[in-house]
Amino acid sequence: MFKNLYLVCLIFCSTFVIAQVEETVTDVSESEMGKTDVPFATIENVPVYPGCKGNGNVELKSCMSSKISEFINIHFDMKKIASLDLPPKIYRTAVQFKIDKNGDVVDVRARAENEEIEKEAVRVVSNLPQMKPGMQKGEAVGVLYSLPIIFKVEPPTETNKKKKKRKTKN
Repeated sequence: MFKNLYLVCLIFCSTFVIAQVEETVTDVSESEMGKTDVPFATIENVPVYPGCKGNGNVELKSCMSSKISEFINIHFDMKKIASLDLPPKIYRTAVQFKIDKNGDVVDVRARAENEEIEKEAVRVVSNLPQMKPGMQKGEAVGVLYSLPIIFKVEPPTETNKKKKKRKTKN
């Protein structure tokens, strides 16, 4: 009885091991690799934001990051966020998008605690200007970019509290 159980267990384990060994490896040609999107951190030639100039990727990356941050700071509607009456704290929104082969911002996605914050982040990032596309091995490719949008909601001040009370009385 013990030998039969041992034999069944041995057969089962050996089949499981053999099934894992027989993996199929798919070769990917260089032309197929060129069709994929490349992360911003590893791209050979980064996309160029309008107005950015530099002698290399480091300068262009720095310029692009600061220009995108500046654009978001100007266009992110904090009045809309204030109207949500969110509790005071620091809010973080993770935004991901792609700069396609034409330099257009596409596939914008955001993740935040509040759906309205997500919508505002997507709206602002979708309005980024067209850029010179990123290049990999001499060809224009899609470039994946991620950034956090962080802002702080302050507790209401005494003057704001009084204004709200007046508005509610009318």
